[in-house]
Amino acid sequence: SKNTSWIKKLKKKIVSIIGTGVIGAGWAARFLAKGYIVKAYDPNIDSLEKLKKNIRFAFKSLKKIGLNKHASLKKLKVFTNLNDALHKTTFVQENAPENEKIKKNILKKIDNVIPKNIIIASSSSGLLPSKIQSTCKFPERVLIGHPFNPVYLLPLVEIVAGKKTSHTNVKKLKKIYEQIGMRPLVVRKEIEGYISDRLQEALWREALHIINDGVASTEEVDDAIVYGPGLRWAFMGVCLTFHLAGGETGMKHMLEQFGPALKLPWTKLKAPELTNKLKKAMVSGTKKQAGKFNIQELEEQRDLFLIEIMKTLNKNQKDKFPNWGRKYNNFK
Repeated sequence: SKNTSWIKKLKKKIVSIIGTGVIGAGWAARFLAKGYIVKAYDPNIDSLEKLKKNIRFAFKSLKKIGLNKHASLKKLKVFTNLNDALHKTTFVQENAPENEKIKKNILKKIDNVIPKNIIIASSSSGLLPSKIQSTCKFPERVLIGHPFNPVYLLPLVEIVAGKKTSHTNVKKLKKIYEQIGMRPLVVRKEIEGYISDRLQEALWREALHIINDGVASTEEVDDAIVYGPGLRWAFMGVCLTFHLAGGETGMKHMLEQFGPALKLPWTKLKAPELTNKLKKAMVSGTKKQAGKFNIQELEEQRDLFLIEIMKTLNKNQKDKFPNWGRKYNNFK
């Protein structure tokens, strides 16, 4: 089909990664692993040197799950000049700091340089696409593509369209992400924080209250997730997990029996004040949890775990997601 040929054509071309922090580096590694040419831009030359280091680190994990036969670190090109990084590009993934003014400024510059048919996706984790696309001449091709760290391994990416984004470009972006082994989730309504971060934020706020009130340490809070609901969430998520909690009648009984508990003051969704005492508790608690391991060593452990759990998901979710095996066939 016409759409399929467009994707095949794209695969042979160039993608531009604008901003090379943790998220930008993750995108660059994922695209390189799939055989793309990556042109990375950052105004800071030191950041570009760090990018190369981060990508080499990511490739250690990516090699364990299998690289595209055309994958090569030599396909990474770095630039401190924005226009050079955008030259002949076929897709742009912007990763500027999470600041509306900065996003608007860089998106406007990109929009003024590249042809109007090329999609620009922003890695924002909560900003409204309608606002950040507002200063662009061609806002219909600007939208959110929100990934999760580590981008080179985790498949989820939330796609959020702005008021002026075209439906065709939403579908095109979805295809681009599927082509690099991701699981795109198109958010139905434009909303701050999107879906996953809103869920994470609610849990994070409650965790801060529990620690602030002296109920548990950071390690105990994490254990409460890791060895309990986190194991279920990895396979079933929140809603299906509670469906099982209702027994034979599922969610119906769950809501009837436990619905009244929603009115009890079990949670404090308003965030606590980040006092010096709370900050100290969070910093010292997580430092104690990390023990002798530095950040890079913890990242290596995290990646190994993610690879193993994704292998398990691949084996068990083929019925639920018929395309899972095709999209993630590297996880064998």
